[in-house]
Amino acid sequence: MKAVLCRAFGPPESLVLEEIPSKSLGAGQVRIAVHAAGVNFPDLLMVQGKYPFKPPFPFAPGSEVAGEVVEVAPDVRSPKLGDRVLAMLGLGGFADEVVTAAQTCMVLPKRMDYVTAAGFSMSYGTSYYALVQRGQLQSGEVLLVHGASGGVGTAALDIGRQLGARSIATGGSDEKLQQVAQHYGVEHVINYRTQPRWLDRVKELTLAQGADVIFDAVGGELLEDSLRCVAWNGRVLVIGSAGGEIPRVPANLVLVRNSALVGVYWGAWVSREREANRQNFATLFEWYEAGKLKPIVSHTVPLARAKDALNALAQRQIVGKCVITTGRSPVPQGIK
Repeated sequence: MKAVLCRAFGPPESLVLEEIPSKSLGAGQVRIAVHAAGVNFPDLLMVQGKYPFKPPFPFAPGSEVAGEVVEVAPDVRSPKLGDRVLAMLGLGGFADEVVTAAQTCMVLPKRMDYVTAAGFSMSYGTSYYALVQRGQLQSGEVLLVHGASGGVGTAALDIGRQLGARSIATGGSDEKLQQVAQHYGVEHVINYRTQPRWLDRVKELTLAQGADVIFDAVGGELLEDSLRCVAWNGRVLVIGSAGGEIPRVPANLVLVRNSALVGVYWGAWVSREREANRQNFATLFEWYEAGKLKPIVSHTVPLARAKDALNALAQRQIVGKCVITTGRSPVPQGIK
């Protein structure tokens, strides 16, 4: 099998593509012929040695894949041999083959291609959990999404549409914001780089009421300002700190608006609530089959050029998701 390996922490250029022995199959496991792998910010941090979890060397980054099940352990009932699946791994996805626990897999909807599937699990799983279980987003409420052109940001806008929310998208690039707005029918976008007082614009758009749910995957000073423009009884969802700075906020900002600052740790929740997560994905897959969801994959990169995928992520070139392909199946038309 081929895998992209990290043998020492460093920039993406330090990654190497190598031929390595296939792993043996253990109890409760399946082997997947990988067609595509999603690229996520934690992959970049892990390669650089900046992620809290530091796996032993050598390791292949990559936490989500899509492919065909080519071998199953005798005790596995689902998925079955030949099933098309996505799998949430945590590690090892930048390869043309993976061995993983059967419980990490979900059978794909018939209409979902491998490239879309590879970038679907983390972004849509996180965003659905954030908006439904943690944010309790209701139809007619105002949803403000920071980092709206990223993977979880675009997924939040997509899911927010299905829940009946009115969305405002923020980001640091006019071009990417316009792409997202056109794709999802978002009426209002705000570039927080060119509009430093972006929260005043939020108040203007909401007639001084503020946003009911604020989805923040950026962090930094955006979080404090979010607490200044959240509605009464609003919810500010802390998804991550892609901006780099871990924010600290004055507690009185939560008090004066009777608002809630809500942490969203989807990965840990999945390990505790696997059946609830499967129910979330059952809804997401149903929406996708009905043509209601419109995931964006702006970049596809061959396995041998995995470093280019991580650099594109680091340089904020991606809209939606970037996906690595192994050459097992063609890239669908319309996906770069």
